[in-house]
Amino acid sequence: MIEKDYCMRNTPGFFINSKGQAQASSSVRLSSKDFEDNQHVAVYWLGGGGAMINSYGTILMIDPLLKGFDMPLLIDMVADTADIKRVDGYFVSHVDNDHYSRPTLTDLAPVTKEVHSSHYVASLMKEECGVNAYGHSWGDEVDINGVHVRFTPADHNWQSEFEEYNYRQWEKEEYSGFYITAHGRKIWYVGDSRLMEEQLHMEEPDVILFDFADNEYHIGLKNAYKLANTYPDSKLILIHWGTVDAPDMTPFNGNPDNVIKNVINPERVVVLRPGEAFVV
Repeated sequence: MIEKDYCMRNTPGFFINSKGQAQASSSVRLSSKDFEDNQHVAVYWLGGGGAMINSYGTILMIDPLLKGFDMPLLIDMVADTADIKRVDGYFVSHVDNDHYSRPTLTDLAPVTKEVHSSHYVASLMKEECGVNAYGHSWGDEVDINGVHVRFTPADHNWQSEFEEYNYRQWEKEEYSGFYITAHGRKIWYVGDSRLMEEQLHMEEPDVILFDFADNEYHIGLKNAYKLANTYPDSKLILIHWGTVDAPDMTPFNGNPDNVIKNVINPERVVVLRPGEAFVV
């Protein structure tokens, strides 16, 4: 394990709040310019597990949660759904409501060209939101204006281990990540997942949207370091932390310091404010 005296508590990216949570610094509101063709590929953290990619004007939303979450938040939303006028591709990694936001999808569906998820979640989108989504399996590929998206494996079917959720069979394939190639830049949204062997044999991405939650149904810190150090030159944009006011719930309480102190090339760790752009 790599240990370095390297702390970012005083950077703009985050601070430790009175409850001991690493909390993201104040949100940056998205503007109309963030949806224009700015002649680059930019990645935005939307807070929680959400992300947006603007590839030369093509807009992808991944697990956006912009309204209606059922837990108290530590951050302000980066946009009102009414302010978003166009989404080219809307992707949802799995069914959990901090990723599949029914209110957000319902509001954005009229301005969204294509919606993609697993077969199961796509069926829920039709039933619950009246949205005709495309259902996919691992390995399926989607092309949106030349931006290529491949569904990658994830292991997060935690519902299978709890009797109250035994009203159906929860399959691993209902949970996924996304490997995105945009203008030659490779961006991997790993998704909520325990570490899988397949995840250690990817083409090295330029950027990993990196969940590092120390939780038995997420990657856990030890495996987060293993995944990060498998791809030592990939930028690590930290997600799924600093957003939810739940100090006793490990899925929401990653501390960026842990990643910075324990990965090869710690300068590649990117601590964004919600709504802030990172140009790849």
